[in-house]
Amino acid sequence: MSDVKITIIDREGISHEVDAPTDMSMNIMELVRAYELAPEGTIGICGGMAMCASCQCYILSEDVELPPMEDDEEAMLSEAFHVKENSRLGCQIQITEEIEGLVVELAPES
Repeated sequence: MSDVKITIIDREGISHEVDAPTDMSMNIMELVRAYELAPEGTIGICGGMAMCASCQCYILSEDVELPPMEDDEEAMLSEAFHVKENSRLGCQIQITEEIEGLVVELAPES
């Protein structure tokens, strides 16, 4: 396995193309934290349990197929702010070779 390229647009609108390891069982929320693309304490507050929506992001890639949303993620997004049709929780998107080229934008802090 190798790294994949993922583009993350932070809450200031700045685009960051980052290398994401596919062999560490990481998710998008953890990647944002590792690269410090959101202020400490503003993302992944629940630790990646799909219980806070602080890692909500908008999927901007149309050509990258993500796994379907699980019930927990769908329930959390139904209660979150700033939700759009392309909203997902970053903690629920695992970094795999299949998401090479993914572009996400972090949702505003609620």
